[in-house]
Amino acid sequence: MIRKIILKVKRFVDGDGLIVEDFYSKKEFEIRLYGIDAPEINYCSKIKKDEKELHIPAALLIKLGFMSLEFLKTNLKIGDICTLIQEENNLLDKYGRTLGYLILNDGSILNEIMIKKGFAKPYNDVFCEMLPKYQKWNLQAKSKKKGLYSIINKF
Repeated sequence: MIRKIILKVKRFVDGDGLIVEDFYSKKEFEIRLYGIDAPEINYCSKIKKDEKELHIPAALLIKLGFMSLEFLKTNLKIGDICTLIQEENNLLDKYGRTLGYLILNDGSILNEIMIKKGFAKPYNDVFCEMLPKYQKWNLQAKSKKKGLYSIINKF
């Protein structure tokens, strides 16, 4: 991991994304929590794809997405100052969003919390250094029916 950026939370996008402001430059940009995936909160092409692959109605997936977003908001508030840590070879995703691990004021990592509590799953399409741990923690959350897994066994 190479880059550390001090950020101020401006608004939430969904369960794995938010708009932040660089604490020093005051530039706003979108970040995506690296290595995790939460269900979508809007009807879009990804929700149609997930609905088909998972055999789960889009309405339920969207409900789960809002549950992930609400859980994220219990850990992070508008105006909070936090630190984004990025992996050297994975600074941006294919949509131009900044990727990273979000370190909260208490030193915990939001990406890990979302996985361990069952409100996000590992994002397996792109490798990140934490992916093996995220996969392990996800299986633990699933077996203990934590978070979204209390409602459904896959998402």
